[in-house]
Amino acid sequence: MKIRSIDCLGLFGKSPKGGWTNEIQPGDSVHALVIVKTDTGLMGVGSVFTDSRLAEAALGVLRPLAIGETAVEPMRVTEKLHQNSFWMGHGGTLTHTISGIDIALWDIFGQVTGQPIGRLLGGSYRTRVKAYASILMEMPELMEERTAFYRAQGFRAIKIGWGPFGRVSRKLDEQIVRAARKGGGDDCLLMVDAGGSDAFWPQGLNWAINTAHMLKDFEVAWFEEPLKPDALEDFKALRERSPVPIATGECITRRQSFLPWLERRALDIVQPDVTKVGGISEQIQIARTANAFGIKYIGHGWNTAVGLAADLQLAAAVPTADLVEYIGGSPYVDDITEGGWTLDGDGMLAIPDGPGLGITLRRDTLRGMTRNLDAVLA
Repeated sequence: MKIRSIDCLGLFGKSPKGGWTNEIQPGDSVHALVIVKTDTGLMGVGSVFTDSRLAEAALGVLRPLAIGETAVEPMRVTEKLHQNSFWMGHGGTLTHTISGIDIALWDIFGQVTGQPIGRLLGGSYRTRVKAYASILMEMPELMEERTAFYRAQGFRAIKIGWGPFGRVSRKLDEQIVRAARKGGGDDCLLMVDAGGSDAFWPQGLNWAINTAHMLKDFEVAWFEEPLKPDALEDFKALRERSPVPIATGECITRRQSFLPWLERRALDIVQPDVTKVGGISEQIQIARTANAFGIKYIGHGWNTAVGLAADLQLAAAVPTADLVEYIGGSPYVDDITEGGWTLDGDGMLAIPDGPGLGITLRRDTLRGMTRNLDAVLA
C-alpha cells in the first residue's frame, strides 16, 4: 500500500480567541488538516498547528519524499522526512507539517490493521481519561463566571491561561486565580498557564518564583509556561524553588530537543504538542523517555478534534497520562467529527476504540470552514 497524495485543508473563520498579544486576522488559519490518501483508496487525517499557507509550502518540500512510500510504516516514513529536510528548517514549519502527515499515517495504519492507534503503540492502559477545559484568563468577575460555567458542563479540571496574567499587577494575578478557584470549586483540579511564549513576555525568574508561591495558596496543580520557552536554566532554577509543579514543552519540537530539559530536571510535567512536535511517532518516544526520567507526560492539546483524537490515543498508550487538554468552546474541536465529544459523569472522555484515530470527519460542517474540501476529499 503506497502513499498516493497528501493535501492540506486550512481551517478558517472559527479560530477560538487565542489570548496572544497580536490577535489573528480574519484571513489567517491557525490550524490545518492534512489528508493522506493511498493507492487503495484509504484516507488518513492529521492535524497541524500552523498557518495553512505555511503547511502547504512545507508540503511542496515533503511530497516528493513521501509520495510512493509505504503507507503503513509511519515511524520509518516520517523519520525519512525529518532526516531529509533537516537542513531546510529543523523544528519549524516543516516539523509541524510532518506532524500532520505522521498522524494521518498512523490513522491509515490503524484502519489497515483494524486496531486503535493506542493498541498499536503497545497497549491500552485506559479506556477513558479526564479532560481539562483549557480556557483564557479574564478579569476576576468574568473569570469566576467562566470557570463556574465549565464546571457546570461536567469538567472536573480546568486550566486558565494567558490574557492579562503577568501583564498588569501581582494583585490582579492573585484576584484572577482566586476567582477561578471560587468558580471551579474547591474540588476542581485547577492549573495556571502564564503564556510565557506570548510575544514580548515581560516576566522573568523572580516573578515566576513569587507567583508560584502565590499559586500554592490556591492549590494549583501546575504552573505552565511561566518563563520564555527557551529559558532552560531559569526553568531549572524555578523548578528547584517552586512549591507547585512546573510544566512546559509545547514550543519544543523533536525528541532530541527535549533531552536537555529532562536531563537537567527543568520541569515536572512535559507537554509536547502532537501537532507540532513531529506527530505521534515523536510524542510517544518523548513520553516514554520522560517516564524513564520519572517526569510526568501530559500532552499539550490546543488544536483540533483530530489533534484531540491523537492525544486520546497517546493517553491510552502512556501509563501515567491521566489528563488530556480540551479547548473550551472551539468549533474545530466540537463540530468537525461525527458524534462530537461527550464527558461522562466523572468528567472523563472515552478514548475512541475504532480503527486508527477512531473518528469520522463531518464534511457538512467542514465545508463551511475550509476552501477546498470537496476537491481534496473527492
